Amino acid sequence: MDEVSLKKIEQGVRMILEAIGENPEREGLVDTPERVAKMYKEIFSGLEQDPSEFFDTIYSEDHEELVLVKDISFYSMCEHHLIPFFGKAHIAYIPQEGKVAGLSKLARAVESIASRPQLQERMTAALADLLMNKLNPLGVFIMLEAEQLCMTMRGIKKPGTKTITTGARGIFKTNDSIRSEVLLLMKN
Repeated sequence: MDEVSLKKIEQGVRMILEAIGENPEREGLVDTPERVAKMYKEIFSGLEQDPSEFFDTIYSEDHEELVLVKDISFYSMCEHHLIPFFGKAHIAYIPQEGKVAGLSKLARAVESIASRPQLQERMTAALADLLMNKLNPLGVFIMLEAEQLCMTMRGIKKPGTKTITTGARGIFKTNDSIRSEVLLLMKN
């Protein structure tokens, strides 16, 4: 993000503060527009990334059984209200022809896709499609569990409410017993 964009964010924050009846020159708020602009640059950094690049290096390993990485923390921003949602991602795939990814690359992909204005449903599908396209596995199963602050701090105001989304591709979409096994492992 260049200086011009940061300046636009600062101007927008200043306008919001004025619109809600605050004084942007008040001691506690005088640097807020600049802080918010820097924060937005950081939390929306995924807009400048292509998460598929994390899978440019694939390893060959004699392993064609389940790979599951659980409890990958993420933070994102609901594109409807620009309010955070956050939670855990669980990623499972079954390699084909020994193609495996570095485990940290899975977490990096979650972080990159989460770091943009987002919907949980889209994030789930994007992760599943990305892994299918880059790894060509027998199947992928993604589960995201998140708390949507647009539901907990405004609107219906139900703190602690979790939204769970899943994305099944390949064998996880067609084989009930394999899907049941991975769901059991994700929940434990």
